[in-house]
Amino acid sequence: MTYNVTIFGIHLKLNPIAFTLPIGKNGWDIYWYGIIIATGFLLAIIYAYKNAKRFNINLDRMLDVILVTTPVAILCARAYYLIFDGEKLSGIGEFFGVGSPNGFTGLAIYGGVIGAFGCGLLMCKLRKIKVLDMFDLASIGFLIGQGIGRWGNFMNQEAFGGPTGSSFFGMTSENVVSDFAAKGYDPTALAHPCFLYESIWCIAGFFVLNYFSKKRKFSGEIILMYCVWYGFGRGIIELLRTDSLMIGPFKVSCLLSFAICIAAVAVLILKRKKEKSDLNDKTYESVFSADNAASAVEDTENITKDITELETDIITEKDDLNDENS
Repeated sequence: MTYNVTIFGIHLKLNPIAFTLPIGKNGWDIYWYGIIIATGFLLAIIYAYKNAKRFNINLDRMLDVILVTTPVAILCARAYYLIFDGEKLSGIGEFFGVGSPNGFTGLAIYGGVIGAFGCGLLMCKLRKIKVLDMFDLASIGFLIGQGIGRWGNFMNQEAFGGPTGSSFFGMTSENVVSDFAAKGYDPTALAHPCFLYESIWCIAGFFVLNYFSKKRKFSGEIILMYCVWYGFGRGIIELLRTDSLMIGPFKVSCLLSFAICIAAVAVLILKRKKEKSDLNDKTYESVFSADNAASAVEDTENITKDITELETDIITEKDDLNDENS
């Protein structure tokens, strides 16, 4: 299987299969999609490993959380896709791709994120890791994985959008042509390369959040910023896509993205107001304490001065008395 792809005027031939292992009668195909996803995941782990101490996280405990959370996230990504795609399974085996004509295909990133945070919360409690610190670190790693992982969609020629209306800006392939024909678009039109938009957005977000993580004001700040950044970008990009999971007339990812974004903005505003208020209270207390200290010093100096004057008066009176006696 080879795709003839044209993107921004560049012609490419893409084979989604990287190589085939000599296993079974027909061999076992290894797809670029899986390799790219694994690469993004590995880079995210490396980042987390190198920055764990900055987030006050024990490395061994963090690895325990990752080992358990990863397979759970994959299963949740699969379940999320099947629920909203409406695909009917003839048996539990098809959930794992066994006996399915499409194999183990169909994963939804939001299902994976929800599964990762849910399982991560439980594992952090069990391994005695501060949850918000772990979530702050993980959110930056997510952006690495998502930014790189979207290129797996490019190799599979999926996750593209509607027509761009341009004769140069956009992409086309056999999948785009057939999808546009089925949806009533001009089959010769170029599609929005949504995978590229999201990849750029996530990689840019990685640099932004990594910068702010070094100036973190409170635990949980970075995960909230992730929700704002990714939620807003994903919501906008999802509006362009033609293969969105739907709930009635609405795109599931759009609803979820904007809801998460708005909620995170609200929490960030409230948290920062609270942090500012607490800082003002501490400043007031500090000034008040300083005033008390200054007043105490002044009182001490006055007492010392009075004692000195009293001693001087006593000495003077004693000298006068001695003079009279003599």
